[in-house]
Amino acid sequence: MLDADNADRAPTVDGADAAAILLLLLDEADASALVRELGQDEVLRLGKAMFAATDADEQRVDAALDCFAAQCRNVSALALNADERIRSVMHSALGNVRAVNILSEIAPQSSAASLEILRWMELDQIASILASEHPQVGALILAVLVPAVAAKAVETLVEAQQIDLMVRAAQLTAVSAAAIEDLEAVLTSASAANQKPLHQPVGGPGDVAKIIKQMPKPLSEKAIRALKKHDRILGQTIEEEMFIFENLRDLDKKTLGSVLRNVDAKLLALALKGTDDAMANQCLATLSKRGAETIRDEMAELTMVKRADVDIAQRSIMLIFRQMVAGGEIVVAGSSDEYV
Repeated sequence: MLDADNADRAPTVDGADAAAILLLLLDEADASALVRELGQDEVLRLGKAMFAATDADEQRVDAALDCFAAQCRNVSALALNADERIRSVMHSALGNVRAVNILSEIAPQSSAASLEILRWMELDQIASILASEHPQVGALILAVLVPAVAAKAVETLVEAQQIDLMVRAAQLTAVSAAAIEDLEAVLTSASAANQKPLHQPVGGPGDVAKIIKQMPKPLSEKAIRALKKHDRILGQTIEEEMFIFENLRDLDKKTLGSVLRNVDAKLLALALKGTDDAMANQCLATLSKRGAETIRDEMAELTMVKRADVDIAQRSIMLIFRQMVAGGEIVVAGSSDEYV
């Protein structure tokens, strides 16, 4: 802990910042168990704080521990696992039936916390529950959901179900404990049955390409060479991601024209079929009137085209572009670090 000489300079660490440091100090299993008890907003806030806390110095760690110790002094030992112990005593003393009846009258309700399950469900899961469960359960779900999510879920139902659920939800005033228990059982069952890992796309060649594009030219060239030496195909993929078809927007008219005049008309038509009108017009404006008309005619003949075919055509044009840059045939003025 901090000594007296450093007390005046000790940083203040509390709230999410202190909790984040403490979680990072815990065993992964213990930290995970704690996070599972939090709501979605709390997880988001805490997760952000954990990333920020990864470079915390010794003073901030000590301050977080001091904060935790101070909070613990304010917590009565009687409160630890109190709910579970009280229920166990009641059941042992009175029997299950009498205990349930009495606890339903005196025990604090925890339904609000359990309904947090809804916030983590996918829209299709919620819609499936609304379509298949008893309308009264569906009405309660609508009342609990964020309005925007509820609206999207209702849209998936047939009109008769939509009206029925909204009428029932509008007529809700108070909800019985039994109804809450039924809802919790439905949500728990649905969540377990449809549980699937969440995958957030991160990394990959595209992200690495963006990083390398921000490096000074000598470093970026060295990085590409090293990547190709380590894994030729991966290195080429990253290099291709650095020079995507959309980058052609940034070229001046003369340079763009020089590139496109080396491209076969059918290939260019297919590539432009997959872009917006603004870029198509920009590209065609660099060609002769006759050349532009030829490309437009080719594009008109292309009705339904596969995205994969468009991607191949665009990558082929970018290969021509890179070859012309490497051979000194064109110079990308003002932004060479981005293209060479």
